[in-house]
Amino acid sequence: MPTIFRQIEETPTPTRSLPTSPIKRKTIMTPLTCYAVSPEGVRFETQEQEENVILFLRQHIIVLIPGVLLVTALLVTPLFVVPFLLRFLTLPVAVPTRYFVVGTAFWYVMTFGVAIMTFLRWYYNIYIVTNKRIVDIDFLHLLYKEFSEARLDKVQDLSFKSGGIFAAFFDYGDVNVETAGETPNIEFDAVPKPAKVVETISELLEHANEKG
Repeated sequence: MPTIFRQIEETPTPTRSLPTSPIKRKTIMTPLTCYAVSPEGVRFETQEQEENVILFLRQHIIVLIPGVLLVTALLVTPLFVVPFLLRFLTLPVAVPTRYFVVGTAFWYVMTFGVAIMTFLRWYYNIYIVTNKRIVDIDFLHLLYKEFSEARLDKVQDLSFKSGGIFAAFFDYGDVNVETAGETPNIEFDAVPKPAKVVETISELLEHANEKG
């Protein structure tokens, strides 16, 4: 599995301390954290020595509900299908019971694989805002990922959209970061607190402009 980010017990002490961000509050990370401000002990693989993580984002955990429903349906299907086949379906040849046992076991192995991949795609698809850039890491499968970034000085416009009852109730939406030149635009999909994300990035841009 590719290394995308890691949590460490203690944040390494930099060679020199820089007041790089106006953001002061810190968030303690958990495995299901999807919105973290200045998370403690989080580093990603291309992070520079004097670069600090200001925002750590995943899609809102509510997006896992369709996957959970699918896995639940896959889990209970053999409980109804196998008894139906054994009781009501007339086959031209007798099928040994052990074949159904092997088939059911294979079904549950496949279901476990679907559950693991659904979780890993959510867990490793992350968005990171630092005091220097905005990073989008897309996990596609165990051996492949896509990495996009935009420096803060390339950001031209910020916007977000949130539509629907669930999005309004659980406060999640899409954040769009428009950039200048050939730098690709970055979109955070279904992240928690999109208005707060835009506000935080705007504060970083203002802070960077004041320093520049």
